[in-house]
Amino acid sequence: MEIEARKRELREWFGRVVDVLGYKFSPDEELVDFLLEQEVLLERKTGAPYCPCQGRTGNREEDMLIVCPCIPFHRKHFDVMKRCWCGLFVHKDVADPSALPQIPLTEIT
Repeated sequence: MEIEARKRELREWFGRVVDVLGYKFSPDEELVDFLLEQEVLLERKTGAPYCPCQGRTGNREEDMLIVCPCIPFHRKHFDVMKRCWCGLFVHKDVADPSALPQIPLTEIT
């Protein structure tokens, strides 16, 4: 399957999943397009659309926690940041994600 077609499929599927979690795609379309393309390339290489900004450990059980959309596995962390780690998804109430910080998990209590 060509990259653009797979990106459209992922966008549709991911959109339905994150919508019920209170998230949406970032309004930064250039970022969304880039990240979806990276996920398609990772999926071709590894068999799963891993988050392109998270390093895989090689342990399948651990790595499955960063298959996109990984919001359910990191909900507390992402809810504090109002975005997922790479910024592909933001809370529905976010209009300008450029000011949202990345907060290390160690700072979330």
